Amino acid sequence: MGLAAVTGIGVIGSFGCGVTALAEALRASRSVLSEVDRSAGYHLPESARTAALIGGADLTAWVPPATARRMSPPSKLAVAAARMATAEAGDGEAGLTEVVMATAFGPASFTERLLRGILADGPETASPFLFTECVANAPAAQVAIACQARGPNITVTQREAGPLLALGRAAADVAAGSVARALTGAVDESPPLVHALLDRYGALSRPGAEGGEAARPFDRRRSGFSMGEGATVMVVEDDAAARARGARILCRVRAWGSGFDPTASRVSWGHGHEPLARAARRMLDRAGLEPGDIDLVVSGASGSVAGDRLEADTLHALWDGTPLPPVLAPKSVTAEYGGAQLAAAVLATFGAEFGPTAGYEVFDPALRLVPHAGGPLPAPRHVLVTSLAGGGAGAWIVLERA
Repeated sequence: MGLAAVTGIGVIGSFGCGVTALAEALRASRSVLSEVDRSAGYHLPESARTAALIGGADLTAWVPPATARRMSPPSKLAVAAARMATAEAGDGEAGLTEVVMATAFGPASFTERLLRGILADGPETASPFLFTECVANAPAAQVAIACQARGPNITVTQREAGPLLALGRAAADVAAGSVARALTGAVDESPPLVHALLDRYGALSRPGAEGGEAARPFDRRRSGFSMGEGATVMVVEDDAAARARGARILCRVRAWGSGFDPTASRVSWGHGHEPLARAARRMLDRAGLEPGDIDLVVSGASGSVAGDRLEADTLHALWDGTPLPPVLAPKSVTAEYGGAQLAAAVLATFGAEFGPTAGYEVFDPALRLVPHAGGPLPAPRHVLVTSLAGGGAGAWIVLERA
């Protein structure tokens, strides 16, 4: 099997469009939150009020208005990010290009519009336009059309673990020679309905929480995550083929793996850090790596009370009592959903500067983990990217410096 390399990346979020905007937000430890529209009446009075919204981001450089009119918000975001990524990667080898996209909620705003119309006026009024763009795989399909990707088209719906699972699948297919390259990543939107539902499940940080409404990864005062929206798409291709055509290799995907926590409920995290750590260890073993070979961790911790506890326990179990390498928690800036953690991990792999972990101030003795406090980071050879999902899924990727 070959080795998969990342040769292009596009990212959109509340921080702006492109990796330069993301890098600046991470360096400045700046989270960009906006008030969520509560006029529909979905929210409770004491509910979360903010999210990492994109707002009026101008995507016309990548999605012309005439084309955009036929797309749901997530499809527009995914196509824009894919075109950013392919522009950076340049022309790849001839052959099949697959698309592997993750989404937690799909085009939820179009689904809501479709269902509201059916309930109000009857099923005969259902809009074919809304229907074709309300399914979870619509963004992946639109990416394939826009980028003429004629290979397999896959949509992963595994909540917080989805982006890493998508990248792992794409890297495996490229390394096996099944496809010449892959466009992979994640996309989600944050309409008021989904924001209100997550709040009612107790997933989001609220204004009345200690320290106020904010994502506080690994902090003793953490009370939930900030919901975000956006898209991240990476171009993954065979390392040897990329080098042969003179492409700039951002990093390599050295290993990928997944696991499951059988103690998790359907809607939250469990306490099965031991089986998760064993799954992560098997992934490292397959790649010929030890935990000591990992120079940096890009954690999926988001400020979730149960999720961050499981993340910390799993990392400690994986390192088996030895000190952890520096741990970055970029979701305090990027928020949850949209896949920007992947882009942050690529930035970390080639030495981007990260500021102190936004939102972290108070040590939690139950976690025994202090995320990056600012200052220089080691030039990493291997970076472990982690993500544990409510419902039990876990995913890990090892990125290798080019």
